[in-house]
Amino acid sequence: MIKTCRLFFVLVFPLICLSQEENLVTSHTIPSALLENANAVVRLDDIHIEVESYNKMVYTNKRIVTILNSSGNSKVGTSMGYDENVSIKKMEAKIYNSSGEEIKKFKKNDFEDVSAVDGGTLYSDSRVKYMRYTPTDYPYTVVFETEVEYGYTAYIPRWKPIEGYYISTETSRYSIKYDPSNELNIYKNYFKEFNVLNNSKDGEIYYEAYNLKAIMHEAYSPNLTDVTPYAMINLKNFSYEGYIGNTNDWHSLGQWMHEQLLVGRTEVSEKTKSEIRSLVANMVDPIDKAKAVYQYVQNNTRYISVQEGIGGIQPIDALKVDEVKYGDCKGLSNYTKALLDLVGVESYYTRVYASPDNLVSIKNDFVSFLGQTNHVILNLPYKGENIWLECTSQTSPFGYSANFTDDRDVFVITPEGGKIVRTKVYSALENLLDTKANIIVTENGDMEAKISLNSYGTQYGHHVGIQNSTLKDQTLHYKNYWNYINNVDVGSMTYNNDKDSIVFTENIELTAKKYASQTGDRLLLSPNFFNVLSNVPTRYRDRTLPFEIERGFYDKDDYEISIPENFEVEALQEDTHIKNQFGEYAYSIVKKSEIILSFKRTFILNKGAYAKEDYEAFRNFWLEVVKQDKSRIILIKKSLTP
Repeated sequence: MIKTCRLFFVLVFPLICLSQEENLVTSHTIPSALLENANAVVRLDDIHIEVESYNKMVYTNKRIVTILNSSGNSKVGTSMGYDENVSIKKMEAKIYNSSGEEIKKFKKNDFEDVSAVDGGTLYSDSRVKYMRYTPTDYPYTVVFETEVEYGYTAYIPRWKPIEGYYISTETSRYSIKYDPSNELNIYKNYFKEFNVLNNSKDGEIYYEAYNLKAIMHEAYSPNLTDVTPYAMINLKNFSYEGYIGNTNDWHSLGQWMHEQLLVGRTEVSEKTKSEIRSLVANMVDPIDKAKAVYQYVQNNTRYISVQEGIGGIQPIDALKVDEVKYGDCKGLSNYTKALLDLVGVESYYTRVYASPDNLVSIKNDFVSFLGQTNHVILNLPYKGENIWLECTSQTSPFGYSANFTDDRDVFVITPEGGKIVRTKVYSALENLLDTKANIIVTENGDMEAKISLNSYGTQYGHHVGIQNSTLKDQTLHYKNYWNYINNVDVGSMTYNNDKDSIVFTENIELTAKKYASQTGDRLLLSPNFFNVLSNVPTRYRDRTLPFEIERGFYDKDDYEISIPENFEVEALQEDTHIKNQFGEYAYSIVKKSEIILSFKRTFILNKGAYAKEDYEAFRNFWLEVVKQDKSRIILIKKSLTP
């Protein structure tokens, strides 16, 4: 009887598995609830990781995803990076049409194989294999299977069962087998809220999630991993390129990285030593020296991009960067540190998650920078404060980190150990756009103006790039910037980029026909000429996510408006002042003389995180600002004296 049961299992079980896969590659079997708001549906994502020894780990994955439309093509997920420490043992894909019929097959050698590096040869062994496929019809399904062997255990791939907005998941499984004598660090969130099953035991992590509906992106949404299931796991004792380390705490991890990966990599040529010492020979202040070194690096090196996750975590020797004059963020930061060491300026190699759109901090309670960081900068402690250097930019001012690495927890590595430090927080008042204008309005409603825009903080970063555009693109930029003004003719454009004070000034002269609407003897005039808020936050009947204003800002406008001598003011609106948890808005216009009006406006938007229930109040605040910004005054032609 037992033999009969075993024979039945051997014969029937493969047929059951085959039947299940056939079901998953047919698009009409997708549960209807998973189609709502979805561009793609992950039918199955089965990840298995086996830690075989301190320096060997095998990753296998079977992924079945149905792409519903062209917006879902980016969710195929059929690429894999490799280098001398990462070996792809198996990589194949099959593509099926909506009826489940196989239409194309890719074996390992059919995948495109390209360098992971954008230029240069420092990382010639870092490569990416990916599937090149142009769909002819939707929906289509991709079955992607991989087996990858890692020669290190410093980083274990994360689990993210909801991969992004507009993608749902039918089944996601994640398992890790490991030696239980080697403890784990585990971070996980939102398991209970999404009914994630946790069947882990000693020596094995095992998570499962089913029927996770696609989440629609909403305005001001937080990072998706902060509101959906997410797990990070790493071994407390790990290996990396022959080095043994541990993740007991940030202090010891920093010591390990300094001693094993950074020490001995800051030597530069005698020629460069001589140039740097000569450059700072007459300088005493360490900040003056640091600025000179930073400018030297900007003038003499260039950045090359290395695809995230490839190229290792150890920087290239400073001597090599010194020779070839280029490097990635690790290499250029280490090179800059080497030059600062030469002139006696203290600086520390720092790992950070850089992103312009989201403020992503290292999680203090999960000791691992791998998977939590994607970039390297330098930390300069000075008189109790911290200066942060972005070493990949050839144009960024010294100490400027807005819009990329600002306001987040980062991992600073010192000889004494590692520590978590917050980068500079740019307050709303620091993120200032100060606009001044002298404006002349003619009796025909035409307008001519001289405008000066001074931008600081994050707003500096939004404005400074225009100076490098062509004259044609500069003109188009301002026409788009003031797209609510019809018939704009942009005249002169001059700029001043004060990198020491970090302020960018734009001086613009322009004219516009029929800016003011003429109705009989009256002109209807909007006194807010150059900073009209018009975009309104999206309205949601039932918002599902909390919202966050990650960076505040401050707009300040001050215009002097000359009206025609044969006109007078018939009606001015009353002053407006609104203040609440989201910010503050003030608007006023007064007569300075019979023909001169003074317009002043301030708008402060506060940084903050809010519950979804507060969104309607925030939107109403914004709507009121839009309403006031578009308000108009009335000028009337003076009556003739008999």
